[in-house]
Amino acid sequence: MVSEERQTLLYSATFSGPIKKLADSFLRSPEVIEVARRNSAAETVDQVVYPCDRVQKSELLSFIIGSRNWQQVLVFTRTKHGANRLTKHLQKDGLTAAAIHGNKSQGARTRALAAFKAGEVRVLVATDIAARGLDIDMLPHVVNFELPNVAEDYVHRIGRTGRAGNEGQAVSLVCIDEKICSGALSACSKKRFPKK
Repeated sequence: MVSEERQTLLYSATFSGPIKKLADSFLRSPEVIEVARRNSAAETVDQVVYPCDRVQKSELLSFIIGSRNWQQVLVFTRTKHGANRLTKHLQKDGLTAAAIHGNKSQGARTRALAAFKAGEVRVLVATDIAARGLDIDMLPHVVNFELPNVAEDYVHRIGRTGRAGNEGQAVSLVCIDEKICSGALSACSKKRFPKK
């Protein structure tokens, strides 16, 4: 049995309404300490939007990675199947790529992440769930191949770059039907996105 006179600490990268409700249900007079502005992107992350056609999105991603000679990039998709399809496309275009998602075994995810960190794989394609808790030192680039359904997930995604005072870049490839969501992202990040 836990004593009534205990100290309970709750940590969260973001503090959404449901998390606040959960905290309020079991904490008495909680003190809130915010290290950064709530649900905001780090100032060290350069955020850019590329409007594009859905059919040419994969080609655009391959072009950006290849023409800029990016050596390490984490790419987010919404689905496991989308992650697999995109990984195959990138490999077909001559880029070393691996996917991590819930259908992969823990061993396969660990090997893919280790290869990515070692520089053996240039592109790691991930779903939001698989990427939770990923810590990649000095990750220079994050790409939203598909925008997340929830703006808060955008903050989690791009929070993989621009850590510990290092600069990073977050690129979002946005189709016409995703523009509504990009407005929510601008509000979430309190920043207008430059378009390329």
